[in-house]
Amino acid sequence: MTAPHPARDVGAVNRPDPMTVPKSPLTIRLCGPRGFCAGVDRAIQIVVLALKKYGAPVYVRHEIVHNRYVVEGLQNLGAVFIEELHEIPPQHRDAPVVFSAHGVPKSVPADAQARNLFYLDATCPLVSKVHKQAMRHQRLGRHVILIGHAGHPEVIGTMGQLPEGAVTLVETEAGAGTFAAPAGTPLGFVTQTTLSVEDTAGIIRALRERFPDIQAPAAESICYATTNRQEAVKAAAPGADLFLVVGAPNSSNSRRLVEVAERAGAGRSLLVQRAAEIPWGEVGGIRTLGLSAGASAPEIIVDEIVDAFRARFDVTVELAVTAQETEDFPVMRVLRDVELTTADMAFVNGTR
Repeated sequence: MTAPHPARDVGAVNRPDPMTVPKSPLTIRLCGPRGFCAGVDRAIQIVVLALKKYGAPVYVRHEIVHNRYVVEGLQNLGAVFIEELHEIPPQHRDAPVVFSAHGVPKSVPADAQARNLFYLDATCPLVSKVHKQAMRHQRLGRHVILIGHAGHPEVIGTMGQLPEGAVTLVETEAGAGTFAAPAGTPLGFVTQTTLSVEDTAGIIRALRERFPDIQAPAAESICYATTNRQEAVKAAAPGADLFLVVGAPNSSNSRRLVEVAERAGAGRSLLVQRAAEIPWGEVGGIRTLGLSAGASAPEIIVDEIVDAFRARFDVTVELAVTAQETEDFPVMRVLRDVELTTADMAFVNGTR
């Protein structure tokens, strides 16, 4: 008796070998600057240096920066993330606690001192500058308007620099139109550092139309990194079939880049945290992809996404560079005696 033949896929004879199918061409417009800014680099470096100097655990109040890859990497090194200081167990009261790059209200370091905690403040120097601008307005007798997004940790930290009632949050042009100024009190404004430049300009315009004497901060509040990344996206977005921004859903500057890309002419813009989040079924036959990364997104994820597209397309990378960044914010003096290895620096710089 003849043994039966194993079942055959009769279509396999005519099915193309996926290894020999030509890939569709795709141009990736890669924005520059993108990814880590000097404030994020400094904050991550502070946690890594503290772990090397004092050992684990090092507690971090709130995510040091808004990026899960970074947070999980620091957790693997021994960092413990908390939301409030009372979460530090009594047996670890001697461990350092780091305040995130977004800044904290004055009540937080006061609470740390009351608990006899050793803390390291990783607030971005440009956020600290906004704190000083707001306090200067208040010192000069002005009611402070903070332009920003309710609930964002940076906004909470800035409002927490001033006495209750001394600052009013305005989020939109409509809010600027309904803001009720305290009678007989001059006004001054500051802004969150990670806002849309265009949206913020509209809000300031609306405020100045109603209150011509309102005082601006002594220097621009929106930080250089936010402005530079938005300008690069504007340059890369026109004509792009799809624009991807690497960043976390709770990252204000990353979300603004998505909005900027769509306004600047991208057919569609999406926020993704990793290559695994790319909706390949919706990508289709795109020919031009814009790609950038928020200020808290590491370069290694940008590389991961480029590689994912290379696996599916014949990729050509074009650089859309609109500025060069040379800013460098040093860490506090107590950590400057610690040396970082090459591997440490790769993590701090977002390349591993």
